[in-house]
Amino acid sequence: MTKKLVMLFIALMFCAIPMFAQGGAAAAGGTNSLVPLTAGFAIAIASGLGAIGMGRAVGGAVEGLARNPGAAKVIQANMILGLVFMESLVLYVIVIIFVKVQ
Repeated sequence: MTKKLVMLFIALMFCAIPMFAQGGAAAAGGTNSLVPLTAGFAIAIASGLGAIGMGRAVGGAVEGLARNPGAAKVIQANMILGLVFMESLVLYVIVIIFVKVQ
């Protein structure tokens, strides 16, 4: 059963390859009017999921501090490092949008 599903998935992926080929205008350097719209969706998704991740991280850190107050320094340092990494991913999306959308 699993082997059949894997083979079906591979077959569908090979059938989908021509759908992603560029047309004549896009390949020749034409502009796409949907780029600003997709950029808006990208930043909305990135910031929303980043906020959810940060909330879960801070909640886990507070729970860890409540269970073991002696490890406050280590938990706080790791939490801040994790929050910095999460925020940097959102900032990378913003940079990519500024570069892509002109």
